[in-house]
Amino acid sequence: MSELRYVHLGFGAEAVEYQEAWQEQRRVHAARFADEVPDTCLLLEHPPVYTAGRRTTDRERPLDGTPVVDVDRGGKITWHGPGQLVGYPILKLPRPVDVVAHVRRLEDALIRTAADFGLATSRVEGRSGVWVLGDPVAERTPPGGLPDGGLSLDLAPGTAPGADPRLADEEFDPRLNGPEYAPSNAGQRREDRKLAAIGIRVAKGVTMHGFSFNVNPDNTWFDRIVPCGIRDAGVTSLSYELGRGITVAEVVPVVEKHLRDVLERAEPTPRLIEREPVGPVGQPVREAVQETAPAAGTLKVSA
Repeated sequence: MSELRYVHLGFGAEAVEYQEAWQEQRRVHAARFADEVPDTCLLLEHPPVYTAGRRTTDRERPLDGTPVVDVDRGGKITWHGPGQLVGYPILKLPRPVDVVAHVRRLEDALIRTAADFGLATSRVEGRSGVWVLGDPVAERTPPGGLPDGGLSLDLAPGTAPGADPRLADEEFDPRLNGPEYAPSNAGQRREDRKLAAIGIRVAKGVTMHGFSFNVNPDNTWFDRIVPCGIRDAGVTSLSYELGRGITVAEVVPVVEKHLRDVLERAEPTPRLIEREPVGPVGQPVREAVQETAPAAGTLKVSA
């Protein structure tokens, strides 16, 4: 992959409004497709904003009518705001694009970043992003409270003992059930919790959107929504997990180092496509081939 250029759009008091950054993404995307600029990663913070990918349902949006920006990336609803480092890598990939491989590279860079600060993170099968793993389900906080005086879970009436109503009761809405089920309190419940979310779009072989890495945000913003549409896990931040204050300014150069290392050293290949050619006796013969012709359309992957 070509050399990666970084552009700092604005942090802190100079945080960039989402629509302004989205417009800049589109401009850089067009320039990258035309080979007028190299692969580019925009880094910034946003003022508080909810954004929703195309798979977002009404049951995942804020109940109080808080405005949501509907966007053309994959995934569902999330929040961006102060204390969260946002990155938009705009890269040209070979077509047909291997979207999953691109997401894995972004995850790898963010996992390495967290490790540099002393935090072990992981992937969760079937859920993109970077996660702090919770305790096994059988060892998580039982109804009745935490030994340290933290939150207690009041399971919904009629729910089987030990069952999680977020999954067992179709009518249960975590947005209406207070701090016991709030995504921001997943650490107290010892559940899996997301440190970094990823949601991308690939158009004309060039990526857009990207990742959000929670450094030291106010995670209670996530409690108004069902983050990424996931009901049985929550969110966290680097500062919360390490028990000390860390700033976005400290994280930026570390993220840049690992993105450059992972992305510049990557050798993306076209996605493998399976065909079923007809054999000499008319029987299908299944084989995997590398498709190198341009692929039409747009690909998206979830956050």
